[in-house]
Amino acid sequence: MKSRKAERDRHVHATAVEALDSELGAPGNEHASFRPAYLTELDRREEFPSAACAVLDDFGLNAHYVPVGSGGVLGDYAELMQLLRTVARRDLTVAVAHGKTFLGAASVWVAGRPQQAARLGELIADGAVVSWGLTERGHGSDLLAGELTATPDNAAPDNAAPDHGTPDHGSWRLNGEKWLINNATRGRAVCVLARTAPDGGPRGFSLFLVDKQHLTDGSWRTLPKVPTHGIRGADISGIAFHDARVPAAALVGEVGDGIEIVLKALQLTRTVCVALSLGAADTALRIAVDYARDRRLYGRTLIELPRIRRILGRISAARLVAEATGIVAVRSVHALTGEMSVTSAVAKALVPDLVQGVVDRVAELLGVRGFLEHEFADGVFAKLERDHRVVAIFDGNTAVNRNVLIDQFPLLAVGYRRVRWDEAGVRHATDLDARPAEFTPDRLALLSSGGCSLVQSLPGAVARVHAQAAEGLLSPRTAALAERIKEETDALHKELETRQRSARTVPSAAFARAERYELCYAAAACLQLWLANAPARQAHGEAQTVWRDGLWLQACLHTIATGLGIPLDEAGEAGEADEAGEADEAVYDRLAEHSLDGGVPTLLTPRQAETTRSTP
Repeated sequence: MKSRKAERDRHVHATAVEALDSELGAPGNEHASFRPAYLTELDRREEFPSAACAVLDDFGLNAHYVPVGSGGVLGDYAELMQLLRTVARRDLTVAVAHGKTFLGAASVWVAGRPQQAARLGELIADGAVVSWGLTERGHGSDLLAGELTATPDNAAPDNAAPDHGTPDHGSWRLNGEKWLINNATRGRAVCVLARTAPDGGPRGFSLFLVDKQHLTDGSWRTLPKVPTHGIRGADISGIAFHDARVPAAALVGEVGDGIEIVLKALQLTRTVCVALSLGAADTALRIAVDYARDRRLYGRTLIELPRIRRILGRISAARLVAEATGIVAVRSVHALTGEMSVTSAVAKALVPDLVQGVVDRVAELLGVRGFLEHEFADGVFAKLERDHRVVAIFDGNTAVNRNVLIDQFPLLAVGYRRVRWDEAGVRHATDLDARPAEFTPDRLALLSSGGCSLVQSLPGAVARVHAQAAEGLLSPRTAALAERIKEETDALHKELETRQRSARTVPSAAFARAERYELCYAAAACLQLWLANAPARQAHGEAQTVWRDGLWLQACLHTIATGLGIPLDEAGEAGEADEAGEADEAVYDRLAEHSLDGGVPTLLTPRQAETTRSTP
């Protein structure tokens, strides 16, 4: 499925991420179709970035949206996330527009018949765009309110696509519309959620993979593009069906399984969407560093001013927390598959929220320049600030994801109290050098019966951090922060055990607890990433990076403790050498070194994270 271009690049570069990064070019030396001035002008005119998407097609990125078993090369979801992060680092509109094909196809990868998945893989290989028709006008995220219907029709039309792999050779009629759908107009295929039982309900909806080329004229039409605040050039439109006949082979899974399939597919798409936020954070921090390094005030550059260093330190730490959360979440697709209902909800709620905080802080630092569309940085930041806001909305907004978490509070509380977790799963999710196990869609579940292994491993991880601090491998401050976060995690789980929601209402306090739980997950991710990777990182000559002396870990725990509302003067002894603000300063010091060397801090090796270079 790889294009000749992708095959050729893989002979030169060790990884697909490295090859794509090289193809798109570094800041200041971008591929012509990815030049910032060109993309911001397209955005101003609300034009689709066709040339940039064509570059990704030629590279062979489509192949990474298709699992190996269906003819593609997708075998590692962490690699897919890094590929989309590489695109998002250049432009969020392009990443959203091109990456949507994976989202549109995910339901077929989860529940489609082998022949159906293979055929879809062929279409994607040929450049077909796939969209996901879930939402309807007036219903938003309430999928059970969907009105588009699919009714059985025993008379199959002459021009229906051949029926592959299903015993029922009848067809279905689709009636209704889907609205605010990414690539609804451009896409050749659309995976449509339709009401198949008049009364609806959890078993009253089914999924259909609709190939528009096989529909009769007049049975469908696209709806107009909707003007949006961000991602202005994206094809955000809709599609309407009127007695549109589709073959029985278009059914994905079984009749009535639509909602369950969508919810499982969302566990993949929500996790992969983290890439969009991480790419935005990379660019926002690079712009902030470049600005602080070049801008002079009071006879010095901004980067020399202590207050600016503290701001950049906080920005960098928040970005590292987001990165740690995203890395562990996407590796959990393989390592902790049965827990993805929790993991994906945490990642999709927390990471965009953290990164929006990063973007907002950079905007404060830039001042009026952040609003300029031509005079500063080719308008990249102004566009990024608009574009990123949509990430928290699609594939389930923050409130929806927190509600998913709230529904599982009892399971999370029991799992934590029993002090049980999947040790092998946590190890593989956090060891960055471990090869991922084969992803098995059948292991996805609507609820995580065992809770969340990562959070349940936190007390043991904190004990190991204390031991490392006693050996001088970590600072006492780091151990103190870890201990206070553990105490907060203990207290939170006691609240989850004692407070119940009603069947109809969710109290606002429950959403606050969900937000705290997300931060506990982030802390566990940081702790386990450190414990699993620090020895290897230092042995491989990375002792001069943010891994030295647990620099990044201390900074991230400091950020998380602040988010949890832990009084910082309680996170250690009064006479401790590490002051509360020292973590921010330390992160900035390392960030300054990286900015001078042409990069910004990352927990990944250069080949895992190509590339976060600053402009020279």
